[in-house]
Amino acid sequence: ENQRFPRGSNQPKTKKLNAPSSVELTEPNQKKPKQKTSHPKMTTPAPAPNAAAQPPLASASLYVGDLDPNITEPQLFETFSVVGPVASIRVCRDAMTRRSLGYAYVNFHNVVDAERALDTLNYTTIKGKACRIMWKHRDPSIRKSGAGNIFIKNLDKSVDTRTLHDTFSQFGNILSCKVSMDDQANSRGFGFVQFETAEEANEAIAKVNGIMLLEKKLFVGPFIPRNERDSVTGERRFTNCYVKNFPEDVADDKFEAEFKKYGEVTSCKIMRKEDGTSRGFGFVNFKEADHAKAACEAINASKTFGGDKEVYCGRAEKESERKEKLKKKYDAIRMERLKNNQLVNLYIKNLDDTIDDEKLRTTFENFGTITSAKVMRDKDRPEVSKGFGFVCFAQPEEATRAVTAMNGQMVGTKPIYVALHQPIEIRRQMQAAQGQRPQQMLPRFQVGSAMPMPPMNMAGFGPGRGAGAAPVFMGWPQPMGQPQPGMRQQYPNRQQPYMNNAQGRQQRGQNAGYNANAQGARQGAQQQGARQAGGAPQGGGGGEGGGGGGGGGSREN
Repeated sequence: ENQRFPRGSNQPKTKKLNAPSSVELTEPNQKKPKQKTSHPKMTTPAPAPNAAAQPPLASASLYVGDLDPNITEPQLFETFSVVGPVASIRVCRDAMTRRSLGYAYVNFHNVVDAERALDTLNYTTIKGKACRIMWKHRDPSIRKSGAGNIFIKNLDKSVDTRTLHDTFSQFGNILSCKVSMDDQANSRGFGFVQFETAEEANEAIAKVNGIMLLEKKLFVGPFIPRNERDSVTGERRFTNCYVKNFPEDVADDKFEAEFKKYGEVTSCKIMRKEDGTSRGFGFVNFKEADHAKAACEAINASKTFGGDKEVYCGRAEKESERKEKLKKKYDAIRMERLKNNQLVNLYIKNLDDTIDDEKLRTTFENFGTITSAKVMRDKDRPEVSKGFGFVCFAQPEEATRAVTAMNGQMVGTKPIYVALHQPIEIRRQMQAAQGQRPQQMLPRFQVGSAMPMPPMNMAGFGPGRGAGAAPVFMGWPQPMGQPQPGMRQQYPNRQQPYMNNAQGRQQRGQNAGYNANAQGARQGAQQQGARQAGGAPQGGGGGEGGGGGGGGGSREN
């Protein structure tokens, strides 16, 4: 049962987490404001005059993160059912692999139990990992906006998430708090705290930035997403430098001494092979970012260590950053190449096995200037052709002439297929568009005077379709153009539907004899179906058949 809290009413109070006595800020002179409830504040727009304000509906759902990948719902139920009755628990998993994503949602029956679980179970250890509990926000814009989120770095290795939470809880209501950990559960020296409002975050930045915590000076500032850091600051500050293209005979001490001219070096390493020879690149880490920047500006594109190549010195990038840059670079080159070769590159398939690059070029060189000709071959067996290739001309008109003249021509022992090359993205879009098209319906036959519908008392149909009726069998499909029982014979020539009077009388005489035989067959099948149905009067079937026959006779006469 959910509880509604009108504005100004007494909501459940949050249990205050006192910071350990050993962890204190050096300047604790600021007055601690009254601790607010840990439930997310739900604000509603001011009601219009003469309008009744609707109280916000409090949620009893909790988000539980930083879970072990092998955690299950029953294990979480054992942990949270101690606090109060649990309505449901769901561990979020990958849709394909069904592996846990490391977080879950716990739903209680009332808000009081959810409050108690947040106060008592937050940062507790579940299967060797400290869980992180916060209120579930149905609106994703709250967490995606980044409002009230601050970044803290230069933390001591002993500072964990609970200590960070207790340190910053005096400035306001904390929605989320986390210290970044590596795979060995060791602190990386930085963390994040998200407050309920931006004012609380600004107060924490103003009062904690530059304060000593466990003999380390903290840096506290607003959190900036990764994709916005370069645009906001203009440049990235770094201390780790990547150096390459220096001679292999450069020693470690000479390499380090060259960089010490620009500032204090904390580490220096030349990467070497197993036999001890240099691989031609290394890393230098400075203590200050300004020193690293000065070293890169002085050494980059110079011949500081001698040799024929210019030395490259720049910021050491992560593998993911390098891959992203290379991907963008190659995509730009590829798109430029596709743009230039849009109407001049030909795709040729069904090539003979004896056709190689030179023979392919010779086949198409009569149509214009060829910039490249390539027959695709098997990767494992280069001597085996895949049966297709590409020919690129210098002008679109030359490619058009080649397609018109060579498509379907015999080259060797096979007729070749020639067309303009389409990139794989365009082909996939076309295939997707074709897959979304509705299937074409078969043409419906028009019912007219030349082809009347067959009567429903065909062979295989009983006198009725109620209980006990004979099984329905439609019969095998008849070839088009052949007469079927109960249907008039089609005209032999559909292009001439009209006949003169003499031809009409002769045709109607033939149809009359055919219909008489068909009527007798229908009556016999009708009586047999009635006997199989059991208890059906035979006279009724015959009467119905006779009525149908009479109608047919009247039409013929």
